[in-house]
Amino acid sequence: IGDMPHHMQVKLLRVLQERTFERVGGRKEIKADVRIIAATHRNLEEEIAEGRFREDLYYRLNVFPVEMPALRQRREDIPLLINELVLRSENEKRGSIRFNPAAIMALCQYDWPGNVRELANLVERLTILYPYDVIAPDDLPPKYQTVVDVKSTKGQVPEAIEEVAAADEQERLEAGGSPQVDLPVNGIDLKNYLSTLESHLIQQALDDCEGVVARAAEKLNIRRTTLVEKMKKYEMTYNKATGQITSTS
Repeated sequence: IGDMPHHMQVKLLRVLQERTFERVGGRKEIKADVRIIAATHRNLEEEIAEGRFREDLYYRLNVFPVEMPALRQRREDIPLLINELVLRSENEKRGSIRFNPAAIMALCQYDWPGNVRELANLVERLTILYPYDVIAPDDLPPKYQTVVDVKSTKGQVPEAIEEVAAADEQERLEAGGSPQVDLPVNGIDLKNYLSTLESHLIQQALDDCEGVVARAAEKLNIRRTTLVEKMKKYEMTYNKATGQITSTS
């Protein structure tokens, strides 16, 4: 909305104020009862001060503002966004790449001046170059490469990576110490499998800690608030009378 020409701002303001508009080339007024959802990368208050954006239109639009922080200010979202972008590529039959933990961590340390669009561009580029590979830091373009030591940076890694790493380690141990788990011939619903595994590990941690969420969170190496949200997600409750965790998921 911040790039809208001044004459278009006037027309949009009229629609919002009078709830009417005319088609191009038409003379008949048409009633409009609409809700406008607008986005901008500009500081509209500065644009108003410079005379490039109408103040009356600004207050008409800015009824319920939602501020989205820059990607560098919410690095914990990067693994989730990568997963979503990879799923889109898979649905469009353009490839199926994966990122190892070191590559994800390297991307979490980058500042992303282009925000989510830059991340989407990178995932698309890597899908073209390595359509069915596991991406390592060396596969990333030079500006995204950082020297990463996962063990030495414990505590600095975003929780999403820590949880994936913890789940992978638990999976390896439950498989009898095998370094990998064989993929079934007919494939697997990975999202459902990981959700089931996560739910199982959370329930086990809560059982071991007698339902004390803070201790269970410490055992899982995640924040207490994160564990509470995951318990809500899987609809888990602790019954003090029986000392058991119940889940309806």
